[in-house]
Amino acid sequence: MIQTASLVGFLRTILIIMLIWYGLKILSRLFAPYLAKYVVKKAEQRFGQQFGDFQNQAKQKQRKEGETIIDKMPNSNTSSSKNVGEYIDYEELE
Repeated sequence: MIQTASLVGFLRTILIIMLIWYGLKILSRLFAPYLAKYVVKKAEQRFGQQFGDFQNQAKQKQRKEGETIIDKMPNSNTSSSKNVGEYIDYEELE
């Protein structure tokens, strides 16, 4: 036997959906400022931490005038002892 939906059941379903929809709208208006403050606070902390890291790196890189620091070792694969050709000494003619 097939049961058909009654008009009262359909209207009750529509009413429940509308109540949930408007309830969520009201709750979101109440809690949105708190959520926004939380998100802004977390972003501020993250940016502050990154800025602090940047300042620490800048302090470490400050050098005295004339000081030389080598950050990278040259590759040992490229040596000047490779035979790149014959050297010819020449004199300029006038």
